Amino acid sequence: MLAEVLTQLVTVIVILLPLSIAVFVGRERLAQTRAEWRSRLRTAGPVIVVLLIVLLINRVARQTAPKLSREIGIHLTSTFYNVEGEFILIFQSIQTAETNAYFSTIYVYGYTFLLIFPVIAYFTLSDTRVFRRLLTAYALNYAIGLVLYIFIIAYGPRNLMPAELMERMLYDTNPQYQYLTSEVNSNTNVFPSLHTSLSATVATFAWMTRSAFPKWFPVAVVLAASVAISTMYLGIHWGIDVTAGLLLAALCVSLSDRFVDRWSLAELSEQFGDRIPWGQEHD
Repeated sequence: MLAEVLTQLVTVIVILLPLSIAVFVGRERLAQTRAEWRSRLRTAGPVIVVLLIVLLINRVARQTAPKLSREIGIHLTSTFYNVEGEFILIFQSIQTAETNAYFSTIYVYGYTFLLIFPVIAYFTLSDTRVFRRLLTAYALNYAIGLVLYIFIIAYGPRNLMPAELMERMLYDTNPQYQYLTSEVNSNTNVFPSLHTSLSATVATFAWMTRSAFPKWFPVAVVLAASVAISTMYLGIHWGIDVTAGLLLAALCVSLSDRFVDRWSLAELSEQFGDRIPWGQEHD
């Protein structure tokens, strides 16, 4: 079943990406990228490596961290419920078969597309700083999110009040998706909502680059807002998780501006080259 869901996901993304590149990027930038992709890749290489390392650590930790979390984590499910009560049931008023289908699709397919397309789009810019900042912000979201998942144990609304949410929970309307989501998360990792933080990160970058990609900006904002709402509509996250996700996105975007171009490989090599064996010159 997992292979079937992954195949569907890949198929949808493969269809959406060429269409989006044609609409939002254009031939001129693609032609320029074909001529400059090697130099851009060299410039962005260190950031790409950092993101891949963070994703690898995140992947491994998702399998081992739950045990550590049970030992040192703080249980906050009751606290969240006492603070916001049944706030997310406000979405019950807009529930229809169509909204169920829309938010389920957005949560799985829209979210994946929202994260992948900007990586391609920003790589087509001659100045790689936005591209490097986006990847840095992604890495920070995952790294900080993982730490919070270890120290904060909280079950989502679907676990605490399943009776009230039964008709619109993701796994009841689309049970096949649980094979996919169980691969990337556990049911105690709800604070913060990484769906929200990463989507808000993309929307913020879309706003920052709206002059270069004017058509993408409104699409990104609608998709990001839909993803954030879907997490509550489907009973996966509390409003507190979504709020924390928005704050995390603001923090990561801000830190990406501070970190990118703060260090360069040339400077690091000059500073530490004489302290490491491979950085020393030999006669």
